[in-house]
Amino acid sequence: MRELTQKQKAVRAFIAHQLAAGLPCPSHREIAAQFRFASPHAAACHVWALIKKGALIATPGKARTFQLAKDARPILRTEVAEIPLFGSIPAGFGDYREQEPEGLVSVDINTVGFKPTHNTFALRVVGDSMIGRHVCDGDAVILEHGPEPRDGQMVAALIDGRSTLKTFVIKNNKPFLKAENPKYPDFLPSEELMIQGVFRALIRRARE
Repeated sequence: MRELTQKQKAVRAFIAHQLAAGLPCPSHREIAAQFRFASPHAAACHVWALIKKGALIATPGKARTFQLAKDARPILRTEVAEIPLFGSIPAGFGDYREQEPEGLVSVDINTVGFKPTHNTFALRVVGDSMIGRHVCDGDAVILEHGPEPRDGQMVAALIDGRSTLKTFVIKNNKPFLKAENPKYPDFLPSEELMIQGVFRALIRRARE
């Protein structure tokens, strides 16, 4: 079997997970929704690449009847983790909003580089204040609730009750939040700064 890209490994792992659970093979539309691809066509391209590389076997004349190649290395279900998605977070000026569960984000543990815990969660990014850290509007950030942030780490925070995604900075022993876009000012708390989560990984949706 030819070497797979990280995204192809993740798509194959998702298909393997569905088959192992006794579910039908996911459609291109379901794969696109799972990985937030821009269209089912993008998912079809990944599936076709898996077939060409020998990672999947398609039954001629039958739709959604893929099998895992026998000579391929087995994909362990523990390699894919499902992280709760709790709505969106402003990457701009802070906003009053409640973050409620919207579903799950499936990630390949090898791709994100760490094993998620029960304190791991994801948020969709709205705004452009963090483009200096290569975080764009529409991305999803994976964060960990609990650890104390270090100077320079990206965090999801409540500053005076407003939710925002910024860089955590300490200057003269005073913490504040810094945008990574020059059109936004620094954010200094007048009453309270509460860290909700420390950045761990970024998920970017494919754009056509």
